Amino acid sequence: MSTPYYVSPEQIMRDKSDFARKGIARGRSVLVMAYADGILFCGENPSKALHKISEIYDRIAFAAVGKYNEFENLRVAGVRWADGRGYQYDRSDVTSRGLANFYAQALGQIFTESGKPFEVEVTVAEVGATPAEDQLYRLTYDGSVAEEHGFIVMGGTAEPISAILKEEHVPDLTLEAAVALAVKALSATIEGTDSRVIEPGSLEAAVLDRTRPRRAFKRLSAERLTTILGAPTA
Repeated sequence: MSTPYYVSPEQIMRDKSDFARKGIARGRSVLVMAYADGILFCGENPSKALHKISEIYDRIAFAAVGKYNEFENLRVAGVRWADGRGYQYDRSDVTSRGLANFYAQALGQIFTESGKPFEVEVTVAEVGATPAEDQLYRLTYDGSVAEEHGFIVMGGTAEPISAILKEEHVPDLTLEAAVALAVKALSATIEGTDSRVIEPGSLEAAVLDRTRPRRAFKRLSAERLTTILGAPTA
């Protein structure tokens, strides 16, 4: 009788983590950034039908990188969770913190109990009445959740993008300046230069605008992005 092949739990978890990280890194980057009037979402995505950025509830939005079918399942589950909680209790009881906890539990269970982890990284953002009340949560493939401040970069070549944002991002940017900075950061190569050119038609962008009534989410069309990028950023 042959001896069963043994793999330690630690090695299994390391292999799952490596697998998920490699899948996430193959995707194009998405960044989420606070600006004066709300929160900007921006990423490379030439598809007009397969969105990486979506509305979840009145003042809550979702951004993700990785395998589309997997993060789309998470998005749909999040919308259902938010709608159910708002219907059973009150719309004010639907919060980004609660949604982040819901996603953390789901991702953690998938990571530990299934043979294949989700190859996704997710941001849940909520715009408040003031910048101090804005909330940004990053969730990784294993269900880890962290509250972030200022900006989040996911997927692709995140390091040079983060380096530019660390140097140039300030919370009181106008929308025009925030979009210009986002495009500059996304254009960065692995060496940290901004030699690539990203056309507005290849971008997916949206905002959570705190000045809008109840539903704060709004997509920025290619025409609007062209207008914004042609405007002064000062």
